[in-house]
Amino acid sequence: MIWLSNSTLARLRDQLRTKGQRPSVVAPSPAMSPDAVEMMQILAEYGPLCEAMYLMMSADGKVTNDEREVLKGALRNLSADGLRTAHIEAMLDAAARTVAEQGRDKRMTEVIAALHEDPVRAEVAFVLAAAIAFADNAIADEENDTLNALAEGLGIDEARANELLDSVEADMAAGPAT
Repeated sequence: MIWLSNSTLARLRDQLRTKGQRPSVVAPSPAMSPDAVEMMQILAEYGPLCEAMYLMMSADGKVTNDEREVLKGALRNLSADGLRTAHIEAMLDAAARTVAEQGRDKRMTEVIAALHEDPVRAEVAFVLAAAIAFADNAIADEENDTLNALAEGLGIDEARANELLDSVEADMAAGPAT
């Protein structure tokens, strides 16, 4: 099973917080329930990251429990445990639905557009997608192609991609902190 250290995910989370650039959210209708407003805010903040990971999960045509666990752990860590399973499942369902309706290429383009202008979020998405690819200890050709397309679209050059992947690999080799 893939393991990303809490320190790596905490560093990524802290970089996102430091950046402080939350996507703008349209003011909700007064008729919207508090739960719907909360989900709208969650989707704005975490949706592109979740969808990038979903695109990686589904690249080889199968979504494994290991991949789902890595995705859930990553989102919980980034949100300081603010995201509940119901939120994560709703985002996964939304990602699966839009990929089925619009196709992988269009969704990849949309995810890249949502993340491209924020280099920190772009790198977070890349690292999390890589973690998903490593989740089952084998990287399928389709996953490798997806990771390369994501890096290219986000403007992450080969040297930086290798730095990021080396950092993930080092964290995995170190194992869980006690």
